[in-house]
Order: sequence, then structure tokens, then C-alpha cells
Amino acid sequence: MFEILNLVLLSLLFIVALSIAFSKNLVNIAILMCTFSSLMAVIYLNMNAPDVAITEASVGAGLSTIFTFAALSLIKNHKTNSSHSFTIFCLMLIFATFLSYFIYKLPEFGNYGAPIHHHVAPYYINNTAIVAGIPNIVTVILASFRGYDTFVETIVIFTAALCTSLILKGERDD
Repeated sequence: MFEILNLVLLSLLFIVALSIAFSKNLVNIAILMCTFSSLMAVIYLNMNAPDVAITEASVGAGLSTIFTFAALSLIKNHKTNSSHSFTIFCLMLIFATFLSYFIYKLPEFGNYGAPIHHHVAPYYINNTAIVAGIPNIVTVILASFRGYDTFVETIVIFTAALCTSLILKGERDD
């Protein structure tokens, strides 16, 4: 079952990536980028990484899309083409349904019987002081164990801000 879902998600991801590469309309590209991030969030949920999925959905699909549309709204010469808006809306509705299904399957918040409490948490609790020599578990997880992840998330936020600045600068130059 999961193999078929993975193939479908990967195929949709490839189609959306190609659509982004060949699209010339900025509004469609912004919506497709949101779709891409939503698909990635579903893929992360399918890989049992709900924290990464929530981050991707909120930063990639949410915040970046809001920044992009805010920048596009400031461009005066921008033409909108809404011929594909219903199709894109339907796709986003399907992705939201997938995301809702996986969120429904997550364990209840604070449930001690959740797999994370029996697989990952004991490792961090037992090995944090040994590996890093720092008694604060949260600091070690963010700075040592998840350092690359935190660094890449910072790059994503920086890239969204840079793209917004470049779009606005291009408008000012025109």
C-alpha cells in the first residue's frame, strides 16, 4: 500500500516540478510551489517525520506562499491569468485531503504510547550528556543532532526573503 502511495506522490512531485520549470505565469508558479511543498509535507508524513512535515507545510506551503503573493500584489505590471485556477484549486483540495488524512492518523498529543516515546526519546535522554557534554537536551538536539536540518530551514527562509526582494527590485527597476 505504501509503495503505491510513494509512487503516486513521487509522480505528482515530478509533474509539479516540470510544471514549475515550464510555467511563465508567476501566480501559477507560486501556486505550484505551494503544491510542491504540500506534496513534500505528505511525503514526510508518509516517512513518519511529522515534525519535518509540519515545518514544510507551515514554512514551505504557508509562509513562502504568503510572501510570494504579497510580493506579487505589489507588482503593478503583473498580469494574472486565472484560466487554470479551478484545476489548481482542485489539486490543492486533494493535497489538503491527503494531509488531513495523515494528520488524523497521528497519535494524540502527549500520548505516552506514541512510537516516538519508545524509539527516539530514550536515545536522546540516555546519550545527550555523553555525546555533547551539555545537560540541556533541547539545546543538544537543535544544535548537534538536528544542526543540518536547522541550517537548511534557515536557508529556506532566507531564500524566500531573497526571492521576495528580487521580485520587488525587478519591479522598481522597470
